Amino acid sequence: MTANDILKQYFGYDEFREGQAALINALTHGRDALGIMPTGAGKSVCYQIPAMLLPGVTLVISPLISLMRDQVQTLVKNGIPAAFVNSSLTETQWQKVMSNTRAGQYKIIYIAPERLLAPSMLELAQTLPISLIAVDESHCISQWGQDFRPSYLDIPKFVDALPTRPVLAGFTATATPRVRDDIAATLKLQNPLVTVTGFDRPNLYFEVKQPGDKYSALSAYLKENDVGGIVYCSTRKEVESVTERLQKDGYSAARYHAGLSDAERSRSQDDFLYDRVKIIVATNAFGMGIDKSNVRFVIHYNMPQNVESYYQEAGRAGRDGLPADCILFYARKDINTALFLINQSENPDEIARNKQLLNQMERYCETDGCLRRYMLHYFGEKTEDDCGNCGNCIGKFDEADVTVDAQKLLSHILRLNKSGKRFMFTHTADIIQGKSEDFTDLSTYGIMKGVPRNYIRKLTNRLTALGYIYDDGYLSTTPKASEVLRGGVHVTIRGRKPDAKERQRKERTPADSAKYAVSNELLAKLKALRLTIAQEETVPAFVIFSDATLVDMCGKHPRSDEEFLSVSGVGQVKLERYGERFLALLWQEEPIKQTAEKPPEFTPESFRELVEIEDEPLLVSRTADNISAVLVRYGKPKITGAALNKLLIAGGYLEVVDDAKLPTEAGKSIGITTVERTSERGTTYTQCLYNEEAQRVCAELVLLEVTAK
Repeated sequence: MTANDILKQYFGYDEFREGQAALINALTHGRDALGIMPTGAGKSVCYQIPAMLLPGVTLVISPLISLMRDQVQTLVKNGIPAAFVNSSLTETQWQKVMSNTRAGQYKIIYIAPERLLAPSMLELAQTLPISLIAVDESHCISQWGQDFRPSYLDIPKFVDALPTRPVLAGFTATATPRVRDDIAATLKLQNPLVTVTGFDRPNLYFEVKQPGDKYSALSAYLKENDVGGIVYCSTRKEVESVTERLQKDGYSAARYHAGLSDAERSRSQDDFLYDRVKIIVATNAFGMGIDKSNVRFVIHYNMPQNVESYYQEAGRAGRDGLPADCILFYARKDINTALFLINQSENPDEIARNKQLLNQMERYCETDGCLRRYMLHYFGEKTEDDCGNCGNCIGKFDEADVTVDAQKLLSHILRLNKSGKRFMFTHTADIIQGKSEDFTDLSTYGIMKGVPRNYIRKLTNRLTALGYIYDDGYLSTTPKASEVLRGGVHVTIRGRKPDAKERQRKERTPADSAKYAVSNELLAKLKALRLTIAQEETVPAFVIFSDATLVDMCGKHPRSDEEFLSVSGVGQVKLERYGERFLALLWQEEPIKQTAEKPPEFTPESFRELVEIEDEPLLVSRTADNISAVLVRYGKPKITGAALNKLLIAGGYLEVVDDAKLPTEAGKSIGITTVERTSERGTTYTQCLYNEEAQRVCAELVLLEVTAK
C-alpha cells in the first residue's frame, strides 16, 4: 500500500496538500524532518501516514490531553489503531494500554512529555519497536517560543535512552526562523528536511477594532453572526465577567480558566467540543491543540503579548477551510496590563525579550497596512500584495497628515525627559493640554489646549507603534524621534470614515460544486444526522465528518457508494460506517439543480455607470476594489491592485524605478500623484494616489482587458 492509497482509504482525500508528500517521503525513508505548517494545513497526516507505512509503532509527543483524545478518536473512526498515554487514564486503563502495546495492537501512541521518563515507560520503550517519534507543537521545546514547556526538554533524554534511535520529526504552526533553528538544535535533528509551507490562511478574515465598549462590540458581532467560536480574555476576572453577561443576555456560553476546578474545565471544554454550547470564553489556558474544525470565529477581547501567541490562538478558527473571523479588540490599557505581567519576571533578559515581542504585537494593532501581510512578514514570509480579506484592506478610511501634532507631542515628551522626569500618559497629556499645575513654565505647556484627549491617546499609540516613543508605562522619546522633529519624516493617522459601510460577509457555506447548488436546508439535515450519530458514539460531531465534508456532500449529492467516496473527507472506513445512513437521507432529498440568477448583460456603458469614482485620491488597492465590485455583479473575475498596476505599466502610465512604481509623464497628466509614507520599521517609501480622472482611466484599462477576452 502506498502513501496515496492510505490517504484515500483512511482519510478520504485524493491529493496531498502542499508540503505533505515531501515530509511523508522523508520520514518513510529514514530522514528526520521539521514541518512548519499553518493550523489546518494537515500536519498530523504527515506523521500518521508514515506510521501506517513503517514497521512497529509511532510515538506522538503532544502537550494536551484534549488534543490526544480528539486525535485518537478521529484515527479510530478512520480505522487506524491508536491510543494515548496521559494522566487522565485510570490505573486499569493504563495497564490495558500497556498490555495492548506489548501485543502490537497499536500503530500510533500519543504520549504527554511528562510521562516519557516514568520508569514504566522507559522500561516498556526498551522492548518496543519504535520506528518514528513525532513531536507535535514542537515550538514548546524552544525557550524563544511563546509556549515553552520545560517537560519538552525530556524528549532528547528519552531518545538517548532508547536502544536504537528512531526517526525524529517536529511539527508546529508558528515559528520564527530563530525558533525554527532552536527546535532543530534542541531535538538534535540529524540532517532534517525542513519544510515551511507558508503561514497564510486565506479563509481567515483578520480585523483590529478599538471599540469604546468591548462588550457592546462583542454582542453586536454575535447578533449578526449566529455561529460558534472562542472569546479570549487576558484575565480570569474578565472571563468571569464576559461569560456572566453573555449568559444573562441569552447566549449559549461557558467559561474556562486555570482557576476553575478540573471537573468544570473538563465539562466546559467538552460542552464546546460536543456543540452543547456555542461560545467558550477563556484565557489562553484553553485551546492549544484543540482539534475542533468548525470554530467560526476567534475574538480576542484583549491584546495578546506577542504575535506568535495571537496567530496560534486566532488560527483555531476555520480549521475546516471554510470562512472564519479573527477579530482583536485593542485598547491601550491592554498594553499596560501586559507590561505589568512581563515585569513580574526576575530575569532581565526575559523581560527585555518579552517587551520587544509586545512592541511588535502593538505595531500589528496600529498598522495602517494589510494585517495579513504584517503577520506573514513577521514570520519571514515576504509578500507586497494586499490580501483583500482583512479590516485594513476592506474598510474605507480617511488618512490625515498629523506631522505637526506629532512634532508637538514628541517635543513635549523630550522636554519632560530632559528635566529628568518620565510620566505616564495621563499626566503627560494633562500638561500638554494645560490642565496641570506642574511644568507651567515648560515651552510645550498647553500647546495642545482644546485638543480631544482621545486624539492625543491615538497619536501617542501611533508614535509608539512607529518606534518614536518608548512606553513601558512611562513615556520617553527614542533616538528615532529626531527624524520627525527635524521634518524628515511625515506621520499619518488612518481612521474609518464615519459613513463607511461594514464589509459584506463571506458566505458560510460556499457552493463550490459545479453540478449542484448547496441547499442550506439539506445542509442543516446532514448536520442533524451527524449530531445524532456523534451522540450515539459519544464523540464530537466533527469527528464523524467536518463541516467542509458536509458542504461538499451537500453540493455533490451522492446517490451511490462510489459517488459517496468522491466526497472530500470520506474514506473507505467511513463509507462502511456511515454511508448507508447518509445516503438514505440524500435519497430522500432531490438534488437542487443550480438555478443561480443569470448575471445582467455586460455592456461598456453599464460598467462605466456602475464603477464608483470617489472624489478623494485613492490607493491602487481601493481603486481595484471599486472596479471589482462591479465586475462581480457581471460574473467577471475580480482585479487585484497588483494586476491593475501591471495594466498601468503596460499602458505607459507607471514605470518601475528602483523597485518602486512611479507615474510617468502620461500618468501625471491623468492625475496620478505620489506621497511619501513611513513604514512601521521607519523606512520611507513612495505610494501612488489616483484622483477622479485617474480612477476613470483605470476603469477603462480594465474594461479593455475584459472585453478583449
